[in-house]
This record gives sequence, structure tokens and C-alpha cells, in this order.
Amino acid sequence: MGLSGKLVSQISIKADVDLLHELFTCKLHRFSDICPGIIKKVNLQNGQWGTVGSVMCWQYIDDGETKFSKEMVEAIDEEKKSITFNVIEGDVMAWYNTFKTILKVDNNGEDSLVTWTMEYEKKTEDVPEPDAIMNLCLSMTKEIERNHLLVPN
Repeated sequence: MGLSGKLVSQISIKADVDLLHELFTCKLHRFSDICPGIIKKVNLQNGQWGTVGSVMCWQYIDDGETKFSKEMVEAIDEEKKSITFNVIEGDVMAWYNTFKTILKVDNNGEDSLVTWTMEYEKKTEDVPEPDAIMNLCLSMTKEIERNHLLVPN
């Protein structure tokens, strides 16, 4: 088994594609209101919301513990409704040399299909696949649907 890997999961939710994309690119600071049991805080550290190169710090709950992730927006594709985050610091870096998350939203009939892709390089062979991180992302996506907070002003 190699040290580089890729994990992909999809979930269909009842939400508008454009509003979802806007939430994940420009309104990440709203996540602590939308899913407070998962995301404690998202702060912009450098740049502007919704721009490539911006850096944000996340505080999230994983297995009952508060964890930290510092991420840079590597790419935003407005046409394809995708955003790529590159983890540059934080708890996940204890296990992985590199960790990138790509989020893409597509129309799925009346619903939206949310695709989470994680590309990573483990530090050692015995590092687990990032299933727990993926489950957090999927839970966060379900909370967005459940809370109906897709149009915060």
C-alpha cells in the first residue's frame, strides 16, 4: 500500500447549488451557527473570504476533542462550483505530510450532489485512511440541509 491516497464520498441534499457554493466559498464563518456540534469557529486569518490564497483557521470537534486546522484556498472554480482547500497546519498534519480537500457541488434533479474528495500523503504506512475527517465533512453537509441556513445575509 502506498503513502499517497485519495478518498471520495458523495451525498445528495435538498439545497440550491449556487447557495451551497457561496456558503463553502464566501460564508465559511457561518458554519459555527449552522453546525455548532461539529464546527466551533472558522476565522479568516489572511486575505478575503471567497478568494484564492485566503487562509482560514478552523476549530472543529473530532471524537469529543477540539481540534485545529489552518487551510489555504488553493483554487475556486465558479463554473464547476468547486473549491480546493490545502491544509497547511493543524492536528491532521501529525498524520499526513500533505492534505487537500476538494468540494464540488452539482445539480442532481431538484437536489444538489455534494462531492468531497480528499487527497493526502500519509507520514507512515500505519496511518489510517482519513475516514473520520470524511465523516465530519458529510455530517457538516447534512447539518447544512437540516438547518435550512443556506441564505444567510
